[in-house]
Amino acid sequence: MFTRILNYLLGTVDCCPWVGHAYGLQPGKSVKKARPPYLYSPAERRRRDASPWTLVQGILAPIQFAVFLVSLGLVVHYLLSGHGLEAATISVLVKTAFLITIMVTGAIWEREVFGQYLFAPAFFWEDVFSFLVIALHSIYVAVLVAGAAGPRTQMLIALAAYASYIINAGQFLMKLRAARLEQVPAAVSQIS
Repeated sequence: MFTRILNYLLGTVDCCPWVGHAYGLQPGKSVKKARPPYLYSPAERRRRDASPWTLVQGILAPIQFAVFLVSLGLVVHYLLSGHGLEAATISVLVKTAFLITIMVTGAIWEREVFGQYLFAPAFFWEDVFSFLVIALHSIYVAVLVAGAAGPRTQMLIALAAYASYIINAGQFLMKLRAARLEQVPAAVSQIS
């Protein structure tokens, strides 16, 4: 009984949180899916492949990750040794600038591919978590500018922001993998 209820509840938020509200949560009735089981429709896939923002995202994402790794090293070095505060601070600000850039360009990409700037059903949860990542980075910047906390606390906030970034990056990597796996059957069906 519990498993059936859990599966029902999970089905209502699968891919889009509005499914349950849009179709009603009536016991014993199946819930319609918000999207077909694929990540991109054929038209969305064509728009994705034609968009210059796809290349921009593909370039910015690994650069941002490299900046993150350097910054993480500098932040951890400061927390362990007490030295290198200025370098760590600058690195977190550079990482935050990359994050904002990739979020803005990602929203433009989403608009071109899915027709809306954010929260397209295929990337809804990634976008939701991205806002947490941005919020934590913004808190770091606000605390830094306001001088509301000491350097150690600032760096701990940066670490929290980085932990959320890792989770978010993992979400996007899983979507990238899903998109690649989705292409294999499409390519095979075109050959046959």
